[in-house]
Formats: sequence, structure tokens, C-alpha cells
Amino acid sequence: MTLAPARLDRFARHIVLPEVGGAGQVRLAEVRVAIIGLGGIGSPALQYLAASGIGRLALVDDDVVDVSNLQRQTIFTTRDVGYGKAVSARRWLANFDDGLQVDVSDARITPDNAPALIAGCDLVLDGTDNFATRLAVSDACVAAGIPLLSAAVGRFQGQVGAWAGHLDGEACYRCFVGDAFDAEDCDTCADDGMLGAMAGWVGSFAAMQAIRVLLADVSGFGAPGWGRLHILDGLEPGMRTIRIAKDPGCRACNSAG
Repeated sequence: MTLAPARLDRFARHIVLPEVGGAGQVRLAEVRVAIIGLGGIGSPALQYLAASGIGRLALVDDDVVDVSNLQRQTIFTTRDVGYGKAVSARRWLANFDDGLQVDVSDARITPDNAPALIAGCDLVLDGTDNFATRLAVSDACVAAGIPLLSAAVGRFQGQVGAWAGHLDGEACYRCFVGDAFDAEDCDTCADDGMLGAMAGWVGSFAAMQAIRVLLADVSGFGAPGWGRLHILDGLEPGMRTIRIAKDPGCRACNSAG
């Protein structure tokens, strides 16, 4: 695959980076990434992944835009209130870069439909807001052999982790949280609050980590960092990283790698 002159101009600042280069930019144009959840994390992640030149995107969100979302979900405007987030996100993408291929779904992701919604993807970025959905996505990724980038945010703290439970010795998201959270029992930002800029930090960091995963074998940007959970603190501010080991008793990945 070669990039058209207009695309070379658009991504020139990437291409001159030795850690990305022409080969890396071509790779980004070739891949398909699913973004599950287009809220506080998914919105900025989508903006930076689209800006990076990801060629194909699958957007999944069953929610509609509410005026309270606008404090942190930066792809939406007051004109989008009452409309589906997935359709509104596709409209934003069409205005931003009409060279992208975009599929949308307003289905609520479940263990039953998750495999079909992520099929054919090179990476899944999950920014949903409850454990049941995150675990359904993670289990589907392990079964399909697709890497997962999961991100969460609340109040002044965020988490971003890269998971590859389908690989030998690598943890999946279920290894991290266990089986106790398969019910939809998370606290919400409506209850606890969230600094809008904190969601932006976590979402943009998740996008950067997604690019790192996608370019791992064609560039010098760095290793994917499987099983490394980055904890972002907006109050201090700062970041620390912990390593999550593969759980030998994990019912999702203990026989996958």
C-alpha cells in the first residue's frame, strides 16, 4: 500500500518521526480499530486516532448524547443532543477526514454480540463505563486473538492497560478484575463526578498507547507493554505503572495462550 500525496502532506509530522516513519504511517492506514464506548474516553481517543491516520474505524455505542455529556465528550455539540452517539461520531469523522472508512453500531454490547462487533479488527479500544461490558469485550478479544486497550476514568484518576490474553504468558483484562464484576454494578460519573480534562488526558493517552500497540512490529515506538496498567492521577499530578500477571485460574485466557 502507498499513501496518496494528500495523505503524505496530512501526516508529514508523523512520517518525519523515526519512531513512526513511512512504514508506520502505512500500517496505521491499513488497520481497523474498534472503539467501544464514545463517551469521556472514547471521544478524545477517537479524535487522536482519526488524526493519526487509522484507516478503518468501527464505532460502537448504544447511548444518545445528553447535555451533561458536553462537559467532557468533546466530539459532540449542542446540536447532537438527543441523537445517537455512534451516528454523531460518524458525522464528526466525516467533517474531519472523509478519507476514513467508518462502520457504526448502536447495539448494546453483550457476550452474545461482542464477537461479531469486533470481528476483523486489529485492535479494540474499550472506554465503556461498567465491568459487565468490559469483561464481555475482553473475553471476545481473547477468543478472537485481538489485542485490547482498556481505559477507565473517574473523578481525578484514570487507568489505561494493554491486554493480550490470547498470547502465552500474557494477562487479559479478566485476570486483572476477576469474575466478581460480571454484573453492571459500577459507580458512575453522575454519582461521583469527573473533571472533563481528566477524561481528555486518559483518552488521549489511550490513543497513544493504541498507536504503540499497532506499530510494535514496524517502528521504533516501543513495545506494546502487555499487562502493564498505567494509573493516571490528576490531583498530584503524576502516573505510575503496575504489572498484572496472568491468572492461571482465569476462565477466559488460561487455555488461550
